[in-house]
Amino acid sequence: MSMRWRTLLFLLILSACDDAPPPEPEVVEAPKIMSLVTAKFEDMPDWKNDDFGTFVPAFEKSCAAIQRKKPDAPFGVLKQAGTNGDWQAICSNFSDTDKSTAELKQFFEAYFQPYAVLEDDNPAGLFTGYYEASLNGSRVQSEQYNVPLYARPDDLVMVDLGQFRKDLKGKRIAGRVKGGRLKPYESREDIVAGKWPHSDQVLVWVDNPVDAFFVQIQGSGIVTLDNGESMRIGYAGQNGHPYYAIGRELIKREALTKANVSMQSIRAWLEGNPAQADKIMNTNKSYVFFRELHGAGPLGAQGVALTAGRSLAVDRTKISYGVPIWVDLEKPVEEASDIRRLMLAQDTGGAIVGAVRGDVFWGYGDIAADMAGKMKSKGRYWVLLPKKRSRTPIP
Repeated sequence: MSMRWRTLLFLLILSACDDAPPPEPEVVEAPKIMSLVTAKFEDMPDWKNDDFGTFVPAFEKSCAAIQRKKPDAPFGVLKQAGTNGDWQAICSNFSDTDKSTAELKQFFEAYFQPYAVLEDDNPAGLFTGYYEASLNGSRVQSEQYNVPLYARPDDLVMVDLGQFRKDLKGKRIAGRVKGGRLKPYESREDIVAGKWPHSDQVLVWVDNPVDAFFVQIQGSGIVTLDNGESMRIGYAGQNGHPYYAIGRELIKREALTKANVSMQSIRAWLEGNPAQADKIMNTNKSYVFFRELHGAGPLGAQGVALTAGRSLAVDRTKISYGVPIWVDLEKPVEEASDIRRLMLAQDTGGAIVGAVRGDVFWGYGDIAADMAGKMKSKGRYWVLLPKKRSRTPIP
């Protein structure tokens, strides 16, 4: 009998002696397969109707980031995307192109090949929205401003596991080094309760715990300070615990339903049930740390300022940052129209998982918050990747 089977038999005997029920078998979902299907520009609904007005500055921001990369390195995770050099040539030619709508369409049709994105042969996926949150706060703690938003602590170690093993590409963990070993970081519950070593590292104090929770989900915000100034804050790190949508928890507890769950309904429930709010919010163990931003923002994961209605958060393990994406999405709210326009993969998020999955950035303000909070749209998209002729100018 092999050592493996002897060990298994011994464990079974122990389980029987303890009258313990056998462990339930772990259910492992088969990985979903992403595929790109060659398409034509005519396949993309309303391609001819986009005026590209706000797309141009968004693309120029991505190009500025792309131009700083090593030319021979692969352009992110998509093999079909070529090298950074291919994109740098496109960006150089784009800067010399007349920015009229007709010329821009000619440019993209000349330099790019569209591909429909599918997951397990299904082109449809879920698209949600996010925005730059609005908060009230102070740099000094007071009776009114007593909810801390923390700066990134010095001992937080964030690890991209893909740098160590190819089969872990896209996986990340975070923790603190103790005795030469990386240990898990404190959960949201511990941090909020002050049960961690860095309760003194407060970036800003705000007046509402629910606002503090939601700005962590959005990843950025503008704090109106008690002295009348504005402070822009952005993502600086995360404690390594997986993101868990508390809307799912409220549905499980029958406080909300799938039909009525939204950012607005979740916020209303939390504010209407303050005695239970902390417990519900703590079911999401993820905690985000912030830094103060100066200048344009908010910044996406690509490192560029996001553009309302043009920036899309994607699964970074599936789609490369800087890729133009044509979206065909159901209207986010009843009074809006379907969304058919060219966008850019410029950000990511803990809840954005899957090949056909996106989060539309709506900007700042009440309208943006309303659109983002209610958006649960079905949709599909096409990625635009360089043609082999990308290094030559348009004839």
